[in-house]
Amino acid sequence: MLKTAVIILNWNNLGYLKKFLGTVVKFSASEETKVYVADNGSTDGSVEWVLNNHNSAQTIKLDRNYGFAGGYSIALEKIDAEYFVLLNSDVEVTPNWLVPLITYMDQNPDVASCMPRIRSWHKRDYFEYAGAAGGFIDKYGYPFCRGRVFDNIEKDFDQYNDNVDVFWASGACMVVRSSAWKDCGGFDKDFFAHMEEIDLCWRFARRGYRVSVVPASVVFHVGGGALAYDSPFKTYLNFRNNLFLLHKNLKDEDFRKIMLIRKLLDSVAAIMFLLKGKGRSFRSVLKAHSDYNKNIPSLHKKRNELSLDDLPGYSMHVLNKSIVYEYFVKGNKTFKSLKMNN
Repeated sequence: MLKTAVIILNWNNLGYLKKFLGTVVKFSASEETKVYVADNGSTDGSVEWVLNNHNSAQTIKLDRNYGFAGGYSIALEKIDAEYFVLLNSDVEVTPNWLVPLITYMDQNPDVASCMPRIRSWHKRDYFEYAGAAGGFIDKYGYPFCRGRVFDNIEKDFDQYNDNVDVFWASGACMVVRSSAWKDCGGFDKDFFAHMEEIDLCWRFARRGYRVSVVPASVVFHVGGGALAYDSPFKTYLNFRNNLFLLHKNLKDEDFRKIMLIRKLLDSVAAIMFLLKGKGRSFRSVLKAHSDYNKNIPSLHKKRNELSLDDLPGYSMHVLNKSIVYEYFVKGNKTFKSLKMNN
């Protein structure tokens, strides 16, 4: 069995492959590590370019775009490795970036997944939106990070420089123990893209695994490589998938109350989009809720298959209050100001 497989899922991102794949191969490939490009049915010549310019990188060609969740699920079935490293095509890795991550996984067999410190490629001394220095959620399912709360992104001056357990590792760059991936069923393909990694990490926690961040490893993420941050389709996926996430994973005693509050908060968000003249985003929220309602029967089935009991230490990684209230009303805009365990 291969020790480590670094898998870049690509869809029509030839430009990013040209910019970053060479560095990934240079700083990753070894006797114990292979680099793979899993292509989600690209039409921009991505596969041909990889074959002609980086034949040391293995290619897995899928027949169409299965999304982030589906594409990885199919590709990983074809790879036999102890560790999967899921890496976005718009990520620049650094020398020896893998060493701290794989060493940490070797030394902590109860860790299902870990992630590096993710900085912005555009502002290199700042954290990047999608993961920063480790992910958390609040009681209503809103994700945030050490180094990023909503749109407030902190400068990285080593304030989050310690290895800690977190609620979720970023799908932009995450190491996953293959045995844990298989044990917990991998990504839920119905998510297509966005928040599938949070759903998976929630299931890791249910099985007693830990998820961690290892800031000694640093990568730089462009962000918005597949979908721009202001894309109405991204808005749709984020709102729909957050409802999927909560419906599948909330405990029975919390389910009705939290789902009701979450729907009310989403209604407020939709109205704010409309008042700001963002009609397409407003419609995206409406469509997200409509499609969530259509999927309730399948979500109930998935929910019934999960063990929804919390394990010791689990609540430490959930903010037991509203991040919306903390941020917009109380003005707590950094992770350290949130006082997670109070």
